[in-house]
Amino acid sequence: MELKTALIVGVGPGLSASLARLFAKHGLQVAMAARDPNKLHQLAQETAGATFACEATEPEEVAALFDVVIATQGVPDIVVYNASARARGPITELDPNEVARAIAVSGYGGFLVVQQAARHMVARGSGVILLTGASASVKGYANSSAFAMGKFALRGLASSMARELSPKGVHVAHFVIDGGIRSATRATPNDNPDSMLDPDAIAETYWQVANQPRSAWTWEVELRPWVEKF
Repeated sequence: MELKTALIVGVGPGLSASLARLFAKHGLQVAMAARDPNKLHQLAQETAGATFACEATEPEEVAALFDVVIATQGVPDIVVYNASARARGPITELDPNEVARAIAVSGYGGFLVVQQAARHMVARGSGVILLTGASASVKGYANSSAFAMGKFALRGLASSMARELSPKGVHVAHFVIDGGIRSATRATPNDNPDSMLDPDAIAETYWQVANQPRSAWTWEVELRPWVEKF
C-alpha cells in the first residue's frame, strides 16, 4: 500500500509535530487536528499541512473532521491518535469532573477517531491506525489513576481493533511510550545523555510500523530510553 495522506488528531509541539514533519518529508499530504489549531500555524507552514479544529470527545466534531478531511484529501492512509489528558493527585482528592475529562480524552476520543477511520478504511480495504500510549498504558502509578484509566482503555481499544480490523486490511498499532519525551521545555540532562526519548526517533518507529508488510504486522511496540527502568 502506497501511503499518500495522513491525519493526526491531538497535535502539539512534541511527537505530533515530529510525525507531521516526517510524513511531509516522505511526501504525504498531512492534516492536523487540535482543539486550538491557531497554535499550529508554523507547523502547517513547515509541512504544507492543513489544520482543523476538533474536540476529540465530541462525536459530531470527529465525524465532521473526517468529512472535511476526506473532501479535501481523500480517505487518510494513516490516522494517528495522539490526544490525552491528565488529572493528578491522590485518589481521595481528585475532582470527578477532571477524571471524567481525562478518561474521555485518552480513551473515548480514541474510540471516536478509530471508529470513523475504520468505517472508511474497511470500505476501501486498507489503512493504518496508530495510537499513542504511555507507561500508564500497562502499569498504574500512584497519584496518576485517571491517566492510567484512560490509557488502559486506549490500549484495550487497540488490542480489540487490531484483531477485528487486521483481516479486513487495516493495520492497527499501539505504542507504549515508556519514558519522558525530550522537548524545548524538557531537555536531556547533560550528565545523562539520551536518557529521554527523542520525538523524531519515536516518529521514525511509527513510520516503520506503518510500512510493515502485512505478512508480519505489529500491533504493539514499547519504546524507552536505554537507561529507563522496566
